[in-house]
Amino acid sequence: MQYLGEIISLGVAMSWTVAALASEVGSKQLGVFVMNVWRMAAALLFSILFMWYVFGSPYPLYADSATWLWMLLSGVVGYFFGDWCLFNSYLTIGSRYGQLFMTLAPMFTAIFAWLMIGQTLGWNSLLAMAVTLFGIAISVLGRGEHHALSLQLPTKGILFGIGAGLGQGVGLVLSKIGLDHYTANVPGEILPTVESYLPFGANLIRCLAGFVCFTSFYWMMRHHDSSKTLKASLHNKKGLAAMLIAVFTGPFLGVSFSLMAVQYTAAGIASTIMAMTPIIILIPSYYLFKQPITLKSIIGAIVSCIGVSLFFLL
Repeated sequence: MQYLGEIISLGVAMSWTVAALASEVGSKQLGVFVMNVWRMAAALLFSILFMWYVFGSPYPLYADSATWLWMLLSGVVGYFFGDWCLFNSYLTIGSRYGQLFMTLAPMFTAIFAWLMIGQTLGWNSLLAMAVTLFGIAISVLGRGEHHALSLQLPTKGILFGIGAGLGQGVGLVLSKIGLDHYTANVPGEILPTVESYLPFGANLIRCLAGFVCFTSFYWMMRHHDSSKTLKASLHNKKGLAAMLIAVFTGPFLGVSFSLMAVQYTAAGIASTIMAMTPIIILIPSYYLFKQPITLKSIIGAIVSCIGVSLFFLL
């Protein structure tokens, strides 16, 4: 089908928009740790059922020890550290600005792909980084009372946003290494028939790492966490509904189809389309959370998305 990869990429951008909005609602209702324990548990369950249906096995059949190692590391960095930062950014600066900071992910991906797997970091990447950072600066900086410029957002929220982009970017590089091992380990005669489903198996391992980390840290920190307990959260219908929506559109569909999109179109085109979330989210965040849409925020989001596109199109 012509433009299948582009259609999937646009669907991913829409899916991530819904996931971001639902995650903000769920985090406010359940708390970050409780939200993510249930979120990772549900994502893991969906992934297991899908793998069982497709492969007749609840776990990735052809994943070797190297695949497990790299994908588990990716889950710890991407789902645990990255999503912990992302969900805290939703609480402090809202999902709209949280998604804006996620445009930093390609920058961190480029840097760590250069450091870890030797991919070239040329002038186009440096230009893309500068444009992306400029777009974010437009959105978060304003004229201060005593200084020429001042932050329009809480510093803690900005740091959480940067951490979210860092986790996403490094996690993606680790995922690529793991997925390459996974693909190489599948017998050649059956690879063409299962190649499209391998990202779902790889994502299952990432979800497992995220679930174990969030569950472990929840029990370690539960006495210091002001959020509701797991048992009490079962009675919060609004929070659980938001969590299920976030799971289905985020870790299950969004992440898996983002890996699938690059199989059907150029990575640059797919990544550019998927990076449109900060623009798409402006209108629904206005109606759901009454966040004003200013000319400055629109320009900042557009410039940041242009910066992301430059990573892949130059």
